[in-house]
Amino acid sequence: MTKKFGLSVALATPFDARGEIDPNVMIEQAKQSLAAGCESVTLFGTTGEGSSIGTQERERILAAFLSAGIAPQKIVMGVLVDAAEDAAAQARHALSRGVRNILLAPPSYFKNVSDDGLFKWFSAVFVVLGDKARDVIVYNIPSVTMVPLTVSLIGRLRKAFPAIVIGVKDSSGDWPFTESLLKTHGDLIILIGDERHLAKGVRLGGQGAISGMANFLPREVKLMAEEGRDDARVEDFVAELLKYPVTPAVKAMVARLTGEQTWLAVRPPLVSISSEGQEQLALAFDALFRSKAA
Repeated sequence: MTKKFGLSVALATPFDARGEIDPNVMIEQAKQSLAAGCESVTLFGTTGEGSSIGTQERERILAAFLSAGIAPQKIVMGVLVDAAEDAAAQARHALSRGVRNILLAPPSYFKNVSDDGLFKWFSAVFVVLGDKARDVIVYNIPSVTMVPLTVSLIGRLRKAFPAIVIGVKDSSGDWPFTESLLKTHGDLIILIGDERHLAKGVRLGGQGAISGMANFLPREVKLMAEEGRDDARVEDFVAELLKYPVTPAVKAMVARLTGEQTWLAVRPPLVSISSEGQEQLALAFDALFRSKAA
């Protein structure tokens, strides 16, 4: 097998006072993440508020990244939309610019849909993409989408589209499911989205992670994602983050550690966490990562 996927930072998206994406701050965060050892940056995933970022914004920010010298092979593009036509259009543009992978979530407006329905949706995306389709990582994050991807559906997609579907990001947070996925689909790039399961998942054959915590703990998460090293501090801090809406909490930590208050802003329907919440997170972080024992 070729080189493992490694660690991709699920890059947070900074917004200025007008609510527009600040490309300079975002690019600087990406460059720092790459310099800290991340293999790639994932734009507009869950942590990047991808469902709130329009097609024209995506194209403009991708162009800014490429102009800033970030190689397209270092970029994964999240696609989180419901219409197959829109998903294909967003994926086509990113792939045409040479990005490494597409992180493709299932449609999520309709709930309790069947595996057959989801298979047909993914198939429709790939048909519209045609010969442009490649390097797709399907995204299982049922806590957000409420649309789980089953082990059997993932296998069915792999069998039907072996040259297109190359992996899955599993953010289920369900270890028995993750373990089953790893045991059943050794032919796929399995990425672990829940850092509490990351190290042991890598030891069972996982190829890395797309991680929101890599925005502020890249070196620690890298050891988990690439070497399967346990880090109880990271796992404990995930538990602290999960006391709050995760994306605003991640952005609060980025703001704290960079001193850039721009990072606190989120797009509706999300709202920033309270100043009290920010302080509690900072105290928990300092206790775990800045104490003498750490």
